[in-house]
Amino acid sequence: MHIKEFWDQLSPDTQQWLIDNPGTMIVPRTVTAIINGETGEDETMDAHGGTALTEEDRLFIHEQARLGAASSDEPKFFDSVGPED
Repeated sequence: MHIKEFWDQLSPDTQQWLIDNPGTMIVPRTVTAIINGETGEDETMDAHGGTALTEEDRLFIHEQARLGAASSDEPKFFDSVGPED
């Protein structure tokens, strides 16, 4: 699919869906349709209307998730708050 090439054309909601579903190997047809609409591309789809992500796509999405987590202001699981005295 070449997500890396189209990343900046994707809406924040679509980017977040990809980040929230890092194990996805086949993008469902509804998300494929959204991506195609946002990018103007007509990616090759399987018999069910989904699109396979390449290994490069999956690695890029994992990297975006890691970068997003690093820049987030939300507390991380390793953040701790001391007892109140």
